[in-house]
Amino acid sequence: MQEPTALSRQIASAADLSAAAADVLAQVRSRAPRVHCITNSVAQNFTANVLLAFGAIPSMTLSPVEIGSFVKRSDALLVNLGTFGTERREATSIAVDAAIQGGLPWVLDPVFVDRAPPRASYARDLLFLHPTAMRLNAQEFAALAQTETSADAVADFAREHRIAIGLTAASDLICDGARAVTLANGDALMAKVTAMGCAASAMVSACLAVERDALVATASALLIAGVAGEIAAQSAQGPGSFAVGIIDALHTLDAAALVARSRITWNG
Repeated sequence: MQEPTALSRQIASAADLSAAAADVLAQVRSRAPRVHCITNSVAQNFTANVLLAFGAIPSMTLSPVEIGSFVKRSDALLVNLGTFGTERREATSIAVDAAIQGGLPWVLDPVFVDRAPPRASYARDLLFLHPTAMRLNAQEFAALAQTETSADAVADFAREHRIAIGLTAASDLICDGARAVTLANGDALMAKVTAMGCAASAMVSACLAVERDALVATASALLIAGVAGEIAAQSAQGPGSFAVGIIDALHTLDAAALVARSRITWNG
């Protein structure tokens, strides 16, 4: 297991955050963190390819007899609740326990908790195990927090659960209860590709493997995904070519382009 970068960054502006994101990108590529993903069956292939293009190493096993060993040999864990059946629930219990014992960062992606109350209840139980970060959309947040989605509600929830939250939409909100940032990067085609959000959550996990500051890691992952989406959209003919293009864009994205394209509002 690799040790994430120590908390030594002084983030006080949008420029500081974009520079930090460029460094996180470089760290992922140089250190190739291993990310174990419990994710839905629809998302597995795309998520794995996104992580590989990003510079991380994915694993996906759900087998109860081996998932603990896989997690212990990883640098971060993703728990995605999509297509969440008995096997994934058992795998999640074992994996989260292994992550906690190993001091690994882990990310909760509470997919579709707005569709099924039992799933929302289970996600709330997982929050008591203190995931490092959570990525979700406004409808999922409202169901999980049982309140209307607003910047204040997200900040309150983040403080209560001691977690960094990445709320993704046309503009993304990232908040840890003390600091907040909004990102205006991305492209509408990102909403037309299955598993794009799931893959973004996996990228958050990869960033947490190299960056201890959960807000910086979460914002970096979503910024990198958004900029890559913009680049891919420039040559895409539609959702199909875009899905391939964003993988290529993640593979070739450099620090200069990331910083130049960043559209960040820092709310410290």
